Amino acid sequence: MTAPTVTGPGGSGDNGPVSELRIGPITVGSPVVLAPMAGVTNPPFRRLCREAGLAALDDDARATARPGQHAPAGLYVTEMVTSRALVERNPETMRMVDPDPQEPVRSVQLYGVDPVTVSAAVRLLVEEDRADHVDLNFGCPVPKVTRKGGGAALPWKRDLFEAIVSGAVDAARQGGRHRDREVPVTVKMRMGIDDDHLTYLDAGRIAENAGVSAVALHARTAAQHYSGEARWETIARLKEAVRSVPVLGNGDIWSAEDAVEMVEQTGCDGVVVGRGCQGRPWLFTDLVAGFAGSQLRVRPGLAEVAVVIRRHAELMVEYFENETKALRELRKHMAWYLKGYVVGGEARRQLGLVSTLAELDERLAALDLTQPYPGEGAEGPRGRAGSPRTPHLPEAWLESQDIDERLRQLLTEAELSISGG
Repeated sequence: MTAPTVTGPGGSGDNGPVSELRIGPITVGSPVVLAPMAGVTNPPFRRLCREAGLAALDDDARATARPGQHAPAGLYVTEMVTSRALVERNPETMRMVDPDPQEPVRSVQLYGVDPVTVSAAVRLLVEEDRADHVDLNFGCPVPKVTRKGGGAALPWKRDLFEAIVSGAVDAARQGGRHRDREVPVTVKMRMGIDDDHLTYLDAGRIAENAGVSAVALHARTAAQHYSGEARWETIARLKEAVRSVPVLGNGDIWSAEDAVEMVEQTGCDGVVVGRGCQGRPWLFTDLVAGFAGSQLRVRPGLAEVAVVIRRHAELMVEYFENETKALRELRKHMAWYLKGYVVGGEARRQLGLVSTLAELDERLAALDLTQPYPGEGAEGPRGRAGSPRTPHLPEAWLESQDIDERLRQLLTEAELSISGG
């Protein structure tokens, strides 16, 4: 990725370097993780983010990358992949776990509600050497997931949660016996279903005892969805409760300063960044620099944004091997990339309809590419936060924190077979 303009002042400057993150046998030079986002964190976008992170490092630091062992500029995780689809070898799902050849550490996020299916999926990833790190999704708040008892709803059922996590850890160990190092399993979760049904502290302790290598907390409930403010104080509480493995914080990280502040406020060991990088893969330059104590920050003018959009399009075409599909998938990114820049409504609409690289080139060239970085207008919250909503749950889900045979059977049958969240 062509590096956009960088500036000096703007970072905290007073913060010293933050130590690297260790997840099992894997070391991560900067404690930064790209959150899995359905339809967003495919290999092209992950490459843009990873290249941006690497741009904050010198040549010696970049050269420390070791396949399966060391990621110098953070971890970049796949879109959520469903366990059932993986076990059934759904062609699209198998393609989703194909790594970018340049990724030093291959991180895959799995979703599932049935312990047997999740364990089988982990074992497949490990035995077939398709991942160096497996993350388990217990944070998704979308109705099609929670109404099946998955995502952010699942930790409410403590015995089910423990069975899935311990089974996954064991499957990774068993499946990795022929490999030269273990494949760590981590957990990403929310605070709970709503304020009356918080689960994160119990879930964190259960996951730690089950042998996970890290836990990440999005400091919102499922009921909040993405609305309101993330409650960083809960990350601090989780850090106090979970002592033997790293705790990562997620929620409302829109800048390097936010990331450093989260670590300082909560004592967490690193950050997971999702919506903040939508349309701003260069945020990872800022994040890696910020944690290194550097004031380096990326401030792209519109011409530089256009270069990144064009490169994103090229990578999408290469990945999908179909120009029309690739450009259709790129459309959702346009509003994010153009946030804060003076681009008329019709121009935005036309860019949201591109179907070929030639159309993209024509419409980008028609913009006023002399515009400098717009400052605050291009920063802050991105995407639709929505509003609080009542989570969709299986019938009688909240009546007990234990799973009964009826629900066990329901969950086995309800295992999603479509990846991507």
